[in-house]
Amino acid sequence: MPHVITVLAPGFEETEAVTPIDLLRRAKIDVTILGLESLQVRGSHNIAIAADKLFSAFTGPFDAIMLPGGMPGSKNLAASPALLDLVRETHRRKALCAAICAAPMVLGKAGILRGFQATCYPGNENDLTGAIILEKPVVRDRNVITSRGAGTAIPFALEIITYLTDAKTAEQVKSAILF
Repeated sequence: MPHVITVLAPGFEETEAVTPIDLLRRAKIDVTILGLESLQVRGSHNIAIAADKLFSAFTGPFDAIMLPGGMPGSKNLAASPALLDLVRETHRRKALCAAICAAPMVLGKAGILRGFQATCYPGNENDLTGAIILEKPVVRDRNVITSRGAGTAIPFALEIITYLTDAKTAEQVKSAILF
């Protein structure tokens, strides 16, 4: 079973975290929620989510990292040298790096988007250092998946499911939720 970690920082966008977590778990993908600073993480719309572990206590292994956007959540993620190092290491070993909304800025700051096609929330394009910017809801280029915002959380999650399992599994989840 594939294992995905998602890192939540204060001010994360709740829809962009919960929707992919839910859909990946429906696809029988193991998801561990890591709190960047605490086990209770409050989102940008004042919804608190309980993390499974602290980011600093997680040692792996995992097959993918998924980062929700939101503000100031994305900036909080990008300000973590340890997270940037983990993104670089994940990318180096060709594991999946997925980010939605403003969170692709973390991938840009980590330096892994050079020559990759990517998308993000409008207005954050300058943070995707070296990326080939596309205005599509979801962009998959090799081991990087990016998406634009809360309204694209379902297609983002389905693309991650396809990447980690197969198109049939993604289609089953899509059908089950009537999407």
